[in-house]
Amino acid sequence: MEVTAGQYELVYNFFSFTIATMAASTIFFWLGRSQVSSAYRTALTITGLVTFIALYHYVRILDSWADAYTLVDGVLTQTGVAFNDAYRYVDWLLTVPLLLVELILVMKLSRSESTSKSVRLGALAAIMSVLG
Repeated sequence: MEVTAGQYELVYNFFSFTIATMAASTIFFWLGRSQVSSAYRTALTITGLVTFIALYHYVRILDSWADAYTLVDGVLTQTGVAFNDAYRYVDWLLTVPLLLVELILVMKLSRSESTSKSVRLGALAAIMSVLG
């Protein structure tokens, strides 16, 4: 795929902005746990975990993007290192089940119903993330 220097910088800056946003979100959610009812603290912890996992994967994606190209004096050249976009699938494999569990937690179901739905939906989401 042919990428211009402008496109490279735009993508690079997008990843940088996303990393900063995910880091700020993680801190916000984890520090905000004391400000919500105890019934929602676990859900807020999971939200912070989801944004932390996304932060990690965006750092890895940015590293892969930077390794795939070299930009010197406005001239972009490919390094021969392939851009690895598989990180997004690993991210989904981890975060989608967590988001479903979080959704179940805020629904205030009984403990047995929450456990049952969390295990079933979490497993199904992980399987679906792998398949497609």
